[in-house]
Amino acid sequence: MNSMGEQKDELRKIITTLALKNEEIQNFIYSLKQMLENVEDNSSRVQGELETEFQSLYKLLDELKEGMLMKIKQDRASRTYELQNQLSACSKALESSEELLETANQTLAACETDGFFQAAKQIKDSVTMAPAFRLSLKAKVTDNMSHLMVDFTQERRVLQNLRFLPVPSTPEIVNSECLVADNCVSLVWRMPEGEENGIQHYILEHRKTNFPGPPRPKEDQPWMVVEGIQGTEYTLAGQRFDMKYMNFRVKACNKAVSGDFSEPVTLETPAFWFRLDSLSSHQNLRVEDGSVEWDALGGKTQEGKIKEKEGRGRGASPCNSPARCAQSPKRTPTARGGRDRFTAESYTVLGDILIDGGECYWEVRYDKDSKAFAVGVTYRNLGKFDQLGKTSASWCLHLNNWLQVAFTAKHGNKARTLDIVVPDRIGVYCNYEEGVLSFYNAINKQMLHTFRTKFTQPLLPAFMVWCGNFSVYTGLQVPSCVRSLQKRNSSTSSSTASLT
Repeated sequence: MNSMGEQKDELRKIITTLALKNEEIQNFIYSLKQMLENVEDNSSRVQGELETEFQSLYKLLDELKEGMLMKIKQDRASRTYELQNQLSACSKALESSEELLETANQTLAACETDGFFQAAKQIKDSVTMAPAFRLSLKAKVTDNMSHLMVDFTQERRVLQNLRFLPVPSTPEIVNSECLVADNCVSLVWRMPEGEENGIQHYILEHRKTNFPGPPRPKEDQPWMVVEGIQGTEYTLAGQRFDMKYMNFRVKACNKAVSGDFSEPVTLETPAFWFRLDSLSSHQNLRVEDGSVEWDALGGKTQEGKIKEKEGRGRGASPCNSPARCAQSPKRTPTARGGRDRFTAESYTVLGDILIDGGECYWEVRYDKDSKAFAVGVTYRNLGKFDQLGKTSASWCLHLNNWLQVAFTAKHGNKARTLDIVVPDRIGVYCNYEEGVLSFYNAINKQMLHTFRTKFTQPLLPAFMVWCGNFSVYTGLQVPSCVRSLQKRNSSTSSSTASLT
C-alpha cells in the first residue's frame, strides 16, 4: 500500500496536470472569443467593402452611360443641323427654279418678235446662274447612327464570372534560414509553390518575450507590426534585446484581403542586458535609466530621493517583474545599497548584472567635455572610496580632461597611456573564461586596448564620470567583427599587453 507521501505526490502531479490543462483550455477559450469578435468585425468590413466596390462599378457605368448619351445627342444635333441647312437651301433653289420655269413658259408662249430675243437671253442667263444647278444633290451626312451602339457581350461574360478574391495561402517561416546576429534579426519565409502571384505585400508581426516555445495568447508585450514588405524576407536592424526571445509571424495580402498568420516561430536573442544600479552610485551622480549626469548639488537631496524610492517597497523594483527576473537571474538590485554607495572622489556607478561566464558586449557614449570619465569592470568588493583602475579589483579606460588631456588604460594603480584618438562611443567586450577585456571604437570597431588576466570573481560593469555625463547602451550582441578580431589577436601579444 502506497504511503501517504507517495499519494500526495501523485495528487500533486494530477493537480499540476489539471492546472496546465485548465490554463490551456482558458487560452483556447480566449482565442475562440477573439475569433468570434474578429468574424463579426471582418464580415462587416468585407460587406462594406463589397458594397463600395459595386457602388464604384455602378458609378463608372453611369458615367460611361452619360458620356455615350451625350455623344449621341451631340451627333444628332450636328446631323440635324447639316440636313436642315441642306433642306433649306434645296427648297429655296427649287422655288427659284419653278419661278424661272414659269417665266420661260410665258416667254415662249408670247412669241413677240420684238421682245422675244431679249426675254430669251435673260432667261438663259438666269438659268446659268440658278441655284438649282449649283446644288449637290447628295446628303452631307448619313442617317445611319448604328456606329454609336455598344456591345457589352464580353463585359457581361466577365461580370458573370466575377468571384470573390481567394484568401492568400499561409506563408511558412523557414526557421533554418533565419538569423540573429549583430543586433539584427533576418527572417525568411515562403509561400506554397505557384501561389506567389497576386500577393501585393506581406505583414510581419514580432514581440519580445522571456518564454521559449510557442507564443502565449496572453503576453505583456504587444505585437509590433511591419507592413508593406514586398519580398519574402526581412531584416529587423538596430535591435536592443532586453528579453531572451522574440516571437515572429507573417501573413500575405492581395489587393483586398489578407490571409492567416503563419505558424509563429520563437527565436532566441542572446545579448547582455543590464541596468545601472542607482543604489551603488555616488550621491553626486544622477541616474536616469541608462543615462548618468554629474550633479554638483547631489548629496543629501539625492540620498533623500533614494530612500523615498526604497520606501515604496520592493514591488517597484525592476527585478520584481516576473519577465525581468526570468531573463536575468544574476541581477543584483541591492548589490551596494545604503552606506556602501560610492563616496568621496569615487564618482562611480555599477551595473546590476554579474558577469561570471561567456562573452558579453556593451557600449557607452560620453560627453567629451567631461572633466573625467572611465569605463570598465570591477569585482563586487570594490571599496566605496576606491576609484576605478586604482585597485587590483578593477580594470578600465580612463579619460582625464582636467588641466591636460590623458587617455589611459588603468589596473592595479598602474596606467598605460594610449596614443590614439579618443572615440565618441566606446564598446566593451568581455570574455570571462578566457580572461579577456577589450575596448573598441564602437563606430569603426578599432581596438583601443585589451587586458588579459584570470578573473577570480564575478564582474560588474563599472563607470565613472566627473563634471560630465554619459549614456549606456545594453542589450547588444557581440559584433561579428569584434569576435573575428578577438580570434585573430588571441595568439598575439604586442597588441594585448596586460597591466598587472
